[in-house]
Amino acid sequence: MNTQNKSQLSTNQSESASNAEQLPLVIDANQPVVARRYKYLEGHPRQYRFDAKEGVFNINGSEKLGGPSHGRTLTFQPIAWRIFTDNILNMGTKNWAELFFIDEKNCVSAILFHGYSVDNIFRLIEPLYYDDQTLADVVITAVAEKKENTKIQPKGVYYIANFSYKPGDPAKTAELKQFAQEVKIFRQETLTDIANIKTAMNYYNPFAQVADEAQLLTANTVLV
Repeated sequence: MNTQNKSQLSTNQSESASNAEQLPLVIDANQPVVARRYKYLEGHPRQYRFDAKEGVFNINGSEKLGGPSHGRTLTFQPIAWRIFTDNILNMGTKNWAELFFIDEKNCVSAILFHGYSVDNIFRLIEPLYYDDQTLADVVITAVAEKKENTKIQPKGVYYIANFSYKPGDPAKTAELKQFAQEVKIFRQETLTDIANIKTAMNYYNPFAQVADEAQLLTANTVLV
């Protein structure tokens, strides 16, 4: 059951201006330069989706990505992620991979994969681990691969995401890593207090934060 507390996680619109990172701008010679340029409304990243029925990537379920691939590919550099099992989005309990990245419009964005696509992401993590790297060090290209289910008639057609990667630009990678350390990255719609998280990086879990604070309070009470 999704027990997310909307009053806890609600975003203060008046604070969103500070989260929406602005392009570099010098107002006065004696004033600091606003260096960040990434837009993020805390807990509400821009939503990218992989349509496993049609084999296309889109934004918010409606705006199909364009370009030569006609929406069949998505290239991005992760800044945060988690791989977990949970019952979210009224889809039942599944294995999920939730990855966060900066899109071409400098918006913090998120995309979810499930099923066999999650297994394929794990196949990326393993070689990177032995090279002392993580997903944050590389630029990933996700490609929709057509599959057929011949056990049913008429045969079923579906798509899974396959992934390849190349090294990220060192300067850009350092910039993205610093940004990910400075903000609380999560998506409110997919957040529950019962998720079984297998691995995560730079992911902010408000429920875990509350539990840690409660533990600390209990420990301090005992000490007193």
